[in-house]
Amino acid sequence: MKYDIVLCGVGGQGVLSVAAAIAAAAASEGLHVRQSEVHGMAQRGGAVMSHLRLSDEEIPGDLVPRGEADMILSMEPLETLRYTGYLKPDGICVSAAAAFENIPNYPALETVLSRVESLPNSRLVDAAALAKEGGNRRVVNIVIVGAASTFLPLPQQTLESAITSLFSRKGEKIVEMNIKAFRSGRDT
Repeated sequence: MKYDIVLCGVGGQGVLSVAAAIAAAAASEGLHVRQSEVHGMAQRGGAVMSHLRLSDEEIPGDLVPRGEADMILSMEPLETLRYTGYLKPDGICVSAAAAFENIPNYPALETVLSRVESLPNSRLVDAAALAKEGGNRRVVNIVIVGAASTFLPLPQQTLESAITSLFSRKGEKIVEMNIKAFRSGRDT
């Protein structure tokens, strides 16, 4: 088994936290994990992306080859489009529907969403609305993990344990909020 994921978004959206949670879940299942990340100007709302490779055998490198990603997991729809070249023909794309308009010439959101929806296996998630319903807009990234979780080669409980571990130092209330966000995304 091999499963390659390209995660993307902009600085502040928790892309690297999501990658860490999925990587921890995979490692706890005994899988080999390789991760690489790019987050240059992330602190200013710049592009953030991570390659995450999971396998039951040794993985030869950190980077997902173009055209071979099983999944694009995205916090921002325009960033989704930036990385579609990595997706294999039968790969799945799970993307947040809300834009993070961090550039002055951000294209019309309808156009961006239409292009994301035109991908063969795409799933747009109104993660912002689900996060707001759950009580905190800051958990959009975990809602997206929940939405993607049905396609990941990892059990739900393992992912929830990794999320619990990731947020445990912030207290029980934060853990519960993130687990609730994960489950609301999974139920979409």
